[in-house]
Amino acid sequence: MMKNYTVTTFILLGLTDDPQLLALIFIFLFLTYMLSVTGNLTIITLTFVDPHLKTPMYFFLQNFSFLEISFTTASIPRYLYNIATGDKVITYNACVIQVFFTDLCAVTEFFLLAAMSYDRYVAICKPLHYVTIMSCKVCRILVVCCWLAGLLVISSPLSLGLNLKFCDLNVIDHFLCDASPLLKISCSDTWFMEQTVVICAVMTLILTLMCVVLSYIYIIKTTLGFPSAQQRKKAFSTCSSHMIVVSITYGTCMFIYMNPTAKEEVTINKVISLLIFSISPMLNPFIYTLRNNQVKKAFNSSIKRIASFLRK
Repeated sequence: MMKNYTVTTFILLGLTDDPQLLALIFIFLFLTYMLSVTGNLTIITLTFVDPHLKTPMYFFLQNFSFLEISFTTASIPRYLYNIATGDKVITYNACVIQVFFTDLCAVTEFFLLAAMSYDRYVAICKPLHYVTIMSCKVCRILVVCCWLAGLLVISSPLSLGLNLKFCDLNVIDHFLCDASPLLKISCSDTWFMEQTVVICAVMTLILTLMCVVLSYIYIIKTTLGFPSAQQRKKAFSTCSSHMIVVSITYGTCMFIYMNPTAKEEVTINKVISLLIFSISPMLNPFIYTLRNNQVKKAFNSSIKRIASFLRK
C-alpha cells in the first residue's frame, strides 16, 4: 500500500463552509443524484423489458447508463454524507478506493463512447452487414474491452499513486479524493506521476476521439450521399443524442483531466468536477429519451402497462 508515514486519514474541505450555501448544495446534489440514478435505471430497465430495444445501440446505452450510475455513486453520496453529518474525515483506504472507481469509470466512459460511435458507423455505413458485424458476442466483447482498457490506462498512475508519501499535511482541497489535490499535499516528488497522468489522459483522449471523429466523418459522408432528405434526417437523428453526449463529456473532461499542473489552485477544477459528477449523468438519460422516439415509445408503453396493472 501507499507509504503514508503518519497520515491514516484525510480531511475533505468540500466546496464551502457557509451553512446556507451547504444546504443549497446538499439539496442540489441530492436531487441531481436521484434524477441521475432514476433516469439511468429507467433506461436500463426499458432496454431489458422492451423487445424493440434489443439492438446493439441500446445494449451500449444500457451499459453506458450503468457506467453513469457507478460514476456518480462513487463520489456524490460520500459528499452528501459529509455535508449532512459535518464529518469531513475519510480514511486512507476509502480515499484510494474512491480514486480507483471514479478514474476507472471516467476513462471507461471515453472508450464506451468510442464503441458507441463505431456502432453508429456500422449501422449507417454498412446497414446490410450490421447484424453480422454487431452480433451479441461482438457487442459484449467491445464492452468488456472498454472496461479492460480503462483498467489498463489507470493502472500506471494508480501504482505510482500507491507509493506517494504523505507526511503531516492531510487536508484535501476538494469534495472528493482526486489525483490533483492529492498530488498537491504529497511530500513526494510528484513530477513523474504528473507526467504519467497527462500522458495517459492524452493517449485516452486522442485514441477515443480519433475513433469518434473518423466514425462521424464516414457517417456524414455516407448520409450526404442518401438520395432523399427524409433518409438523411433519419440517419442524423439516430446519431444526434450520441453527438450531444460526446460533446458534453469531451468538453468538460478535457478541461479538468488535461490540466497538467496539479500543484496549482484547484477551485475551478472543483466546480467542473461537481458538474461532471452530478449534472452530466443526470442529463444523459433525458438527452437519449427526449431525442429518441423508440425510447419514448418504450417508456410510454411501460407506463401504460404499469397503470393497467395497478387498476386491476
